[in-house]
Amino acid sequence: MDVLIVVATAGEARNLRDLPARVTVSGVGPVAAALATQRALQEAPARLVVSAGIAGAYPASGLAPGDLAVSSHVIQADLGAWDGDDWLSLEALGLSVLPDGTGGATFPAWDGAEVLARRSGAAFGPMLTLSSVTGSLERARQLEARYPGALTEGMEGAGVAHAARLAGVPALELRGVSNAVGPRDRSAWRIPEALRATRRGLETLLNGSSGGGWRAGAP
Repeated sequence: MDVLIVVATAGEARNLRDLPARVTVSGVGPVAAALATQRALQEAPARLVVSAGIAGAYPASGLAPGDLAVSSHVIQADLGAWDGDDWLSLEALGLSVLPDGTGGATFPAWDGAEVLARRSGAAFGPMLTLSSVTGSLERARQLEARYPGALTEGMEGAGVAHAARLAGVPALELRGVSNAVGPRDRSAWRIPEALRATRRGLETLLNGSSGGGWRAGAP
């Protein structure tokens, strides 16, 4: 399987350069990620696109630094409208980021994602993309209530998934947990552990793809 891995920073890429896949650095945020993914797919085709890197974990996820998460869905969680104190999603507004008008700002993951999560010992569930990092526990709880089961928060996944969807290529998000979503406490970040988890998940993916073993429902 020809896999394109999209990461936000050169530091994340350095940890992955020796893997048997194409790695591209996008820059930070969903727009940068979408443009880089589009450019990479125009330069050479891929059969799967992976948004990879480190992320914060939501309090209710049960994830700790060094754990791994794989997406069931990738959601652009801050795209919608406020009506006073009420949040209206694109679906509620009857809008979509896609030209066919479906799906709001939610992108289903590649159909082998759940098998990958099981094989790599990762959590499996929705993963949120926001353009600004959550900085309080109250805000983290609000996002969990809005998106039940949300595992992690990143800044690029939905952009990667959006570009891949328009190109007709399946995508997923895979992230190692570096910290808890909430108050910004850099002393609690565990970036090396998160990078190792990310690499472990990608190695599982690439080992499975080289053996032809990836398909939905495979043991």
